[in-house]
Amino acid sequence: MSTPDLVHELELGAQAPLTIVAVPVAAPASLGASAAAPARMRPSFLLWDLPLRVFHWSLVACVTAAVATGELGGAWMPWHGRAGLAIVGLLVFRIVWGVVGPPTARFAGFAPTPRRVLDTLRGRWRGIGHNPLGALAVFALLGLLALQAGTGLFGNDDIAFAGPLNRFVDEALGARLTGWHRIAADGLFVLLALHLGAIAFHVLVKRHVLVRPMVTGRAILEPGVVPPASRARVRGALALSVGAAAVAVGAVASAGRAPAAASAAAPPAAPAAKEAPATPAW
Repeated sequence: MSTPDLVHELELGAQAPLTIVAVPVAAPASLGASAAAPARMRPSFLLWDLPLRVFHWSLVACVTAAVATGELGGAWMPWHGRAGLAIVGLLVFRIVWGVVGPPTARFAGFAPTPRRVLDTLRGRWRGIGHNPLGALAVFALLGLLALQAGTGLFGNDDIAFAGPLNRFVDEALGARLTGWHRIAADGLFVLLALHLGAIAFHVLVKRHVLVRPMVTGRAILEPGVVPPASRARVRGALALSVGAAAVAVGAVASAGRAPAAASAAAPPAAPAAKEAPATPAW
């Protein structure tokens, strides 16, 4: 996608998420042949902006790489560290984008308040994007990934890998954080399994279209639901989010390289002078 196309889509997502395109959607077969015969026009709109979609699929790739290299171990551990560092950058981007990005990307827009969760359980929730239960899963995954990546930065497996910030903690704390890193990995596997199971349930049982919007960005607008309008300056928000991610990754990587650079620059120590024999006192 060219730069003008990217800017155009960002402007659509931030300034006019109501950009409606009528698309034909056949009525469910359960309504009968007479109801399904005329194609019913349902509006679609830009639900997930391009930066959010790039973040999502990049995170999928990096988490997959981190899990695979962590399980392989040995010579793959440096790549495990690189995948973890990329996850740190992606999480920083998502946090900033969740504050200054378009409305559907902002955490405040889908935060799972108790009332929203209760409405979902009662079947009364109506909105766009993540429902409150899905939002709980999003926050849980982001939080657990942050814990996993954060402890990995300070961890040390005493064999083939030490996190870039491991030198800032003592051996006992590093071992403790490494243990938390492994426990968080088990929790991550459970959450990912639940996440994939929920997607399969909604797609196969409830016939909800969940995967296509995360690829194309566009979703069908349900009757009576109006997307939020926004005057967000997405170019500045995107620059801020990408810049924050780059600074975070650069700072961590530089901290990890600092000891090696310092030792290489330091001059060799001069050999200790031999002590002169003591002069006897007369």
